[in-house]
Amino acid sequence: MLLSTALALSAGLLMTRLFKYTVGRKGIMFPDVTAFLIAGIIVGPYMLGRIGIGFSSSEELEAVKILSSVALGFIAFDIGSEFRAASIKEMGKSALFIGIFQSAAAAILVDIALILLSMKLGDDVLPLPVAVTLGAIASATAPAATLMVVRQFKAKGPVTDLLLPIVALDDAVGLVIFAVSIGIAQAMTGGAINLVSVVINPLVEILCSLLLGALMGYILTLLEKLFFSNSNRLSMTISFVLMTIALSSREVYIGQVRIAFSSLLVCMTLGTVFCNMCEYSADVMGRSQRWSAPLYAVFFVLSGARLELSVLSDWGVMLIGAVYILVRCAGKYYGALLSSTMMKCGENVRKYLGITLFPQAGVALGMVVSAQSLGENMGGMIRNIVLFSVLVYEIVGPMLTRMALTAAGEIESKQPERVNRARFKKR
Repeated sequence: MLLSTALALSAGLLMTRLFKYTVGRKGIMFPDVTAFLIAGIIVGPYMLGRIGIGFSSSEELEAVKILSSVALGFIAFDIGSEFRAASIKEMGKSALFIGIFQSAAAAILVDIALILLSMKLGDDVLPLPVAVTLGAIASATAPAATLMVVRQFKAKGPVTDLLLPIVALDDAVGLVIFAVSIGIAQAMTGGAINLVSVVINPLVEILCSLLLGALMGYILTLLEKLFFSNSNRLSMTISFVLMTIALSSREVYIGQVRIAFSSLLVCMTLGTVFCNMCEYSADVMGRSQRWSAPLYAVFFVLSGARLELSVLSDWGVMLIGAVYILVRCAGKYYGALLSSTMMKCGENVRKYLGITLFPQAGVALGMVVSAQSLGENMGGMIRNIVLFSVLVYEIVGPMLTRMALTAAGEIESKQPERVNRARFKKR
């Protein structure tokens, strides 16, 4: 497993070099996320894994799943640092309204489109419970890919300032929409609508996640004052993020009520509380981001390796997936456009924010696991459709995000690496 993980990291980094020295010379700048995902596909079970190089089976990928969980935790912790009090006061109302509006718009439009498609194709091709569940999954956005593009190209401006809080809010909004939809879908399959599972459990999960994250952030802030070395402060921060990820994986049932946590939401809250309470947070966060860079690379390579290319052979999955992708993109784009117009945001925000919300991966795949409760057939169909869409979104989405931020004037036209090399040659 160590050898395969090392190969994954090396393959991802080498793929970024290959991109820079091939298409990069033609002026096309691919985000590193795209390179990592393609490298993952290459070393995954459907390509080099077949001949024993890389990951040869899904069981081997499952064995290193903990790396993905840890990486997602640090990604959420980094995003949480964007919720500083000053920025929240400046744009908190806009981010909250746009975040909820565009998520709901994507879910509603996908629901309508897939329900109509189900009536056209027949319930045996696309069951109604599957259509309803896919609409809820459409609300989620991938925070990891978005953050990686922003960090790589050092994006800065009104669109970026709104984008990060909105992506962070998607986890909570998507969780509520999905919980309600999966309850309705289960009722359609022969059960009865359960008020506890549809309303109470998702609200309890969000509340418990916020409380646990806030508590861990407060304790971390107190402990950081005991150290005078930035290295020790960084070590303490890393240990608390790991501890928070572990604690958020626990769940307890009290009757029908499920006491559980969203690891993404918990870690976001941890980052938010820490950065607003700790006077050393700016330096610690800067060091944390440099430390976690290799972890992010491994996360995206493993995500690429998990993409099942076999779904491309199923015409039903391809058709439903194409409708899902196009309608979800329309919901995200026009939802962001309409809500940002209502909040009187600038022209660049209205034109480009929706495009940056296209990527989808981690949270959606977590919802897919919960959707298996609908049964093997419907659960498997949902899984294949979402896997196909993730394959498209994660390869094309980061590129569209970079292009949108560049068009908005928040990314320099030249890559920082090229600029630095030019300066070095002049010297």
